[in-house]
Amino acid sequence: MITAAFITLLLILWNTYSFFQNYKDEERIKMKIWAEASNTLNDATLMDTNLELPLLILTNNTTIPIIQTTDNDSILSMVNIDEKIVNDPKKINLFLKKLKSQNNPIEVSVGKHKQYLYYGNSSLLVKLKYYPIALIVIFLFFTILIFNFYRSNKMATQNRLWTGMAKETAHQIGTPLSSLLGWIEIMKLENVSPAITEEIEKDVNRLEVIANRFSKIGSKPQLSPTDIIAETQKVFEYLQYRTSKQISFQFKAPEHPILVMLNDELHSWTIENLIKNAIDAMKGKGNIDILIQDGDKHVHLYVSDTGGGIPRNMFTKIFEPGYTTKKRGWGLGLSLTKRIVEDFQNGKVKVLHSEMGKGTTFYIIYKKA
Repeated sequence: MITAAFITLLLILWNTYSFFQNYKDEERIKMKIWAEASNTLNDATLMDTNLELPLLILTNNTTIPIIQTTDNDSILSMVNIDEKIVNDPKKINLFLKKLKSQNNPIEVSVGKHKQYLYYGNSSLLVKLKYYPIALIVIFLFFTILIFNFYRSNKMATQNRLWTGMAKETAHQIGTPLSSLLGWIEIMKLENVSPAITEEIEKDVNRLEVIANRFSKIGSKPQLSPTDIIAETQKVFEYLQYRTSKQISFQFKAPEHPILVMLNDELHSWTIENLIKNAIDAMKGKGNIDILIQDGDKHVHLYVSDTGGGIPRNMFTKIFEPGYTTKKRGWGLGLSLTKRIVEDFQNGKVKVLHSEMGKGTTFYIIYKKA
């Protein structure tokens, strides 16, 4: 559709240019005729009676400005020029320069002397000159409008898909989860070892958290003033003790609480996704650092790793649904992170810095509550 419109635009512009040149040539012919008519009147005597045509030609020109000069640029006559310009010598000289730049002069022989007729473009020709620019502006305006419409439509479709998938996932997890909770109670009544039931209960609770996360993604989550340091540290410590000992974890943050409008479960999911992404990037060995800084109106959160790095041209693409470098990855972790941070919690997330073979830093900014 855009291609067809672009081709149509080119054809219109070409036709306009051709028309402009043809009309310009016609105006030059008219000016030559006007010069001859002017010459005829100048050479006329009182006995000449056949002067109606030259007079008609001269009086019919009401749109093309003309200045007639001698060979040393002394002005002889002026036609269709504003009185404000005519009465100001400086403006006349500037206007003459303008006419010289628009068209080549028409040479007129008067006896042994030569005169020059400088003329400008008619009002119609001036309008035609700017018509292509107006057309391009209109084309660009509608192109941007159509692009934004399709983009908005695509995003709306994606949002509906996200919502549907999230609700269905929460439902599918919730059904067997209820059954598992019942079986745990039965195992307790049957005097099964507490060590076993406690571990199973931990895993079931973990599944319950995941189901709640998907449930919140499927609808607009409730936000409340939350200490971002405490919530981030919980996830950090949870994953620290469940990750390879070859990975070094470091957490730096102010000692005082920093309140941000967050949903604690979704924020935990965000940090978990970024840390797990870092672990995968380092292939089980390296350093993960989390830094939280308190600003005047905003809080800044950095998650850094010493993994393989991300190419600069992929800084934006990695947040798109389905993008992954893993053989069995779904490509949803970072897209979920972006959706949670920007769509639900009114923050911003991006790749702040990355160097191939040295690591990556993700950056999140939130407005303080």
